[in-house]
Amino acid sequence: MRKITDIKKLQLIANTVRQDVIKMLVAAGSGHSAGPLGIADILVALYFNVLHHKPEDPSWAERDRLVLSNGHTCPALYATMAEAGYFPVEELMTLRKFGSKLQGHPHRPSLQGIETTSGPLGSGLSQSVGMALAAKIDNKKIRVYCITSDGEHDCGNTWEGILLAAKYKLNNLCVIVDRNNIQIDGFTEDVLPLEPLRQKYEAFNWHVLEVDGHNMRHIIDVLEESKTIFEKPTVIIAHTIPGKGVSFIEKKYEWHGKPPTKEEAEKALKELEKIRSRISGDKHGK
Repeated sequence: MRKITDIKKLQLIANTVRQDVIKMLVAAGSGHSAGPLGIADILVALYFNVLHHKPEDPSWAERDRLVLSNGHTCPALYATMAEAGYFPVEELMTLRKFGSKLQGHPHRPSLQGIETTSGPLGSGLSQSVGMALAAKIDNKKIRVYCITSDGEHDCGNTWEGILLAAKYKLNNLCVIVDRNNIQIDGFTEDVLPLEPLRQKYEAFNWHVLEVDGHNMRHIIDVLEESKTIFEKPTVIIAHTIPGKGVSFIEKKYEWHGKPPTKEEAEKALKELEKIRSRISGDKHGK
C-alpha cells in the first residue's frame, strides 16, 4: 500500500476512524468506547505509513503481521481497515450483528486481514512471538507488530512471551503497549501496579522506546526507529488517553466497556467534528 506521509492527512483519517467508532458502537448497542478512541492514531500510523501490506491481497505472503492482542479495541481496527480498503466502509455498521464479519472481538476466519482471533487478554504477545520466530526460521523479512493493553500485563502469559522473545533476540518483533492507565475495574496502578514498566522490559532484555500515542509524527518516528534495532526485540510504550477526542469519555475507566447512547453519540461527534475543523485549519500539523 502506498504510504501517506502528510501528517495532516493522517490526523484527518484518525479523526474519521474515531467518528466511525462512535457510529459503530451506537449501531451495535454494545462494545467498548475508551480503548478504540485512544488507539486510533497508532492504528492509522501503522496501516497508512508503516506496514507493508496489500488491502487488495490480504493474504500476501510477504505482508507484515499486525496482532491486536487487546481485541476489545477492534472497532478502531475495523474502521482503520475499512478506510485502508480492506472492505467497504458501509459494512462498519454491522459491528456485532449476527452473521457480521465484524465480531465483537477479532475473529480470524470471519474477516480477511485479521491475523489472529483475540479476546482472552494476554495471548496476543505470545502469538506474535511465535509468528516472529517462524519468520526467522523461514528466512522471511517480514515484521510482526503486536498491540497490547497495559492491563493485560497482569497476565502471566504476557511475561512468558516477553521472556521467549528476548531469548531468541527477535528483532523482527515490535510490541506497542497502549499505556492508557485504565482497565475494566479501575486504574491500572490501583488494580495491579505495573510501574516501573520501562525498567521491567529493560530487565527482560528488550529495547524500550516511549512515545506520546497521539503525536502522529512521533509515532511514525519510533516505529521506524524500531526497525533499526538488530540485537533484541523492541517495545514501544505509547502513552495514550482513553476516550481521546471526546471530553466526557477521556480518562474515565467506566467507559472501558460501554457504548454511548444516541444522545451521547451526537455530542461526541460534534466534539470530534470541531477537532477535525482545527486539524484542517492547522497548516503545520502535529
